[in-house]
Amino acid sequence: MRILLGFLSGLLFGVGLIIAGMSDPAKVLNFLDVFGTFDPSLAFVMGGAAITTFLGYRMVWRRERPLLLADFQIPSRRDIDGDLLLGAATFGIGWGIGGFCPGPAWTALPLAAPGTLVFLPTMLIGMGVATILKERRTALA
Repeated sequence: MRILLGFLSGLLFGVGLIIAGMSDPAKVLNFLDVFGTFDPSLAFVMGGAAITTFLGYRMVWRRERPLLLADFQIPSRRDIDGDLLLGAATFGIGWGIGGFCPGPAWTALPLAAPGTLVFLPTMLIGMGVATILKERRTALA
């Protein structure tokens, strides 16, 4: 059941991204081009997501436990460290250069646009390299 709900959630997310036009990197690049071809539609998508998440969490927190797990899995770390800052900066630079966020990149894959066919594999390689480097650094500490 958990796998099915995960599949349905991912499907809903992907359909929403396609409907909103977020699989087009030009949407992101135009959003970031405040003094040029500015397109605020990404802000509306983000705002809709934030409102939905806010309301959803308010409903879920009323429950004693989640439907499919024994308890809620809440992250315990609240600090802001160098890894978080470096990762956020790297993500933002990649997003600004490529115009893709990981979710929309996956939804654009079936369109077989050349940018997607380059971005997605290199994103996965970058994630793999970052994981290896982080594991090595942790092993040395």
